[in-house]
Amino acid sequence: MTLPHLDAAGQARMVDVGGKDVTDRSATARGRLVVSAEVVALLRGEGMPKGDALAVARIAAIAGTKRTADLIPLCHPLPLHGVDVDLVVADDAVEIAVTCRTSGRTGVEMEALTGVAVAGLALHDMVKAVDPAAVLTDVRLVEKSGGRSGRWSQP
Repeated sequence: MTLPHLDAAGQARMVDVGGKDVTDRSATARGRLVVSAEVVALLRGEGMPKGDALAVARIAAIAGTKRTADLIPLCHPLPLHGVDVDLVVADDAVEIAVTCRTSGRTGVEMEALTGVAVAGLALHDMVKAVDPAAVLTDVRLVEKSGGRSGRWSQP
């Protein structure tokens, strides 16, 4: 198997996507911030001491998707047509889902993954005074569509 991000000498390179067709593309990633029962109660009730943690996480996710090419060295900058962020306070965690959409020559998987990671990190920052042991976990791509390979979803 050859890796497209390596040249013939094994050096890292940015893949040339200029010859690829422009297609509608989307990707969804998920993750979770495992938190204490006290954090869950605060998120469901009167709120966190630092403010609206879920609103901050939502904005952070969107900002993260838009800055992916600045953070991940070999990613192409992409025009995002839409970003959906879903945050659900479960009994032991905040479930994070980010879906990104574009029309382009390369996929938006890294944007969706970055959105989840940045949302989780922002949320951790918001809850750390109450639960410094919060854990960001299970960040993964769950679905993508578009391009030559078409639709894929996590088995």
